[in-house]
Amino acid sequence: MTKTERFRKQLARVFDSDLRTKQWENIPDYIIIGLIVLSTLSVFISTFDVSPMCQRILHIIDIVTVAIFTVEVSLRIWVADVISPKYKGFLGRVRYCLTFYGLIDILSTYSFYVAFFIPLPYAMLKVLRVARLLRVFRYMRSFRLLQSAISSKSKEMFISLQFLVIVTLILSFILFFYEHTAQPEVYNNGITSVVWAFAQYIGDPGGFADTPPVTLVGRIIACIIGLLGIALFAVPAGLIGAGFSEAMDKELHKEITDKNIKKLHKAFERKLDRPSGFQIVPPVLSLIDIQARMDMKVDDIIDAVEHSDRFRLANTAVMQTVDEHPQDRLVVEHFLVNRPYGCCIDRGSKVTIVSPSNIVDPVIGHFGYYLAKIGGFNFVSRELGATRPYRSFYKFDDENAVEGLAEYMADLNRLTSREDSWVITMLASSGANEPSYPAKIEFTAGGEKGNESLEQDGLTVKDTARFKALIDDTEVRLKEDFELDSAFQRYHGVGINSHKLYTRKLANAANINSFAILVAWSVSFWDSRRTAVAKCLAELIAKHIDGRTELTLSPELKRKDCGYDDYKE
Repeated sequence: MTKTERFRKQLARVFDSDLRTKQWENIPDYIIIGLIVLSTLSVFISTFDVSPMCQRILHIIDIVTVAIFTVEVSLRIWVADVISPKYKGFLGRVRYCLTFYGLIDILSTYSFYVAFFIPLPYAMLKVLRVARLLRVFRYMRSFRLLQSAISSKSKEMFISLQFLVIVTLILSFILFFYEHTAQPEVYNNGITSVVWAFAQYIGDPGGFADTPPVTLVGRIIACIIGLLGIALFAVPAGLIGAGFSEAMDKELHKEITDKNIKKLHKAFERKLDRPSGFQIVPPVLSLIDIQARMDMKVDDIIDAVEHSDRFRLANTAVMQTVDEHPQDRLVVEHFLVNRPYGCCIDRGSKVTIVSPSNIVDPVIGHFGYYLAKIGGFNFVSRELGATRPYRSFYKFDDENAVEGLAEYMADLNRLTSREDSWVITMLASSGANEPSYPAKIEFTAGGEKGNESLEQDGLTVKDTARFKALIDDTEVRLKEDFELDSAFQRYHGVGINSHKLYTRKLANAANINSFAILVAWSVSFWDSRRTAVAKCLAELIAKHIDGRTELTLSPELKRKDCGYDDYKE
């Protein structure tokens, strides 16, 4: 993440209208609120007959507040796409400016500059400046609750309004038929009765429907319309009241859920991984462990997972092969999110580690994350999306068919536009429906399963010399250090003619070296040496692909903290 992106993200947190965010200690929020009140107060004071000195002070206050509000509103428009993806691009910014608060911001601020070119009435300028007070609503919890209440009951209110209009029209037509006979000069057409009926709901302030019925039926209809007039306000008021109560319940539930999410984040405290010597975020935690350590109920844990985009439930049974007789055990997995599809970390490296299916293959992204962090490589991981039906980011036909896939490919195209780029895909080599393979770590390069030759056509690796050196050295190191077997395309392959492979769809595919590393879950999860294995692979990749004999390790790998959020990239 660049400095500009980080600054825009911080600004978006300032402008999120939540005084509990604590970004920059909320000082900008309080300054904005103070200036809004000061500006409104200055307009109020200007209504009195004040001295010339006071008028000059009020004018200075007006100029200063307009200048500050201009900067603030312009920054809000600039970071609108960070606040919400729907405001991305020029049309997205226009859409933001047409929102309720966007319009208030524009009209109450930029109108000052319009007055230099187009003469505006003095009263209009004052009204627009007083309208700044409406901007305070975005910080008021009660107004947000009222908005939520009206929004949640809008369908019911619209249905009741439809019913009222239809019934009123029917009654007004009946009224016309009876009153036209009694007083044809007054009720000469249906418009008169319709106008009279609807005017009763607002008290006929203009007196334009001063045509009371004189017949018995007409008076009965007038009474019915009177009762409907009561219902016109009583029904929406009742609906909004119910919606307000529901909104308060949701707000309370959100506060409780947010606290549980924070507790869940703290549960993923980094622990010392003795084989590697690093402080590591646990790949998963069992519900029982979280329940015992964090004093949370199972329902609270599941609710927190459901309402957070950084946790998900996983079943450890999928991380065991069929011949290991897997048993179901529910766990919580924690991951990093900074993109619509998941995570993208640009460390300026020519090597990018990609985990395209971590959403359905638990902990593979965790293994890839630490491989990339230890080696100083870029990291891309898919963490968000639907698991059923699953739409793969590893193989696909149309990159616009799945949400987040276009952004995923855009990030990869940017990272692989560098000279001598390498893409390394992290995959699981076996699962609950597969047997256990002798090779716990296997390399594939777009070839057929069982074909271990590097001379075949269509491989996704062009620099076979460096790749072979990596494979050979990996085989020796894994055997000596961990007693683990490795292989090249012995048990897995994607097929040379597989055009669906994502690396074949990259813009710079002809110049990119790419291959996959398939890691057995017995290594990536069940083996206590998993981070040490990742460190070994990082060293080998840095040596044979990057040309580095020593790794420059991030100090964050030695720091005690909770989760991924505090890792500074």
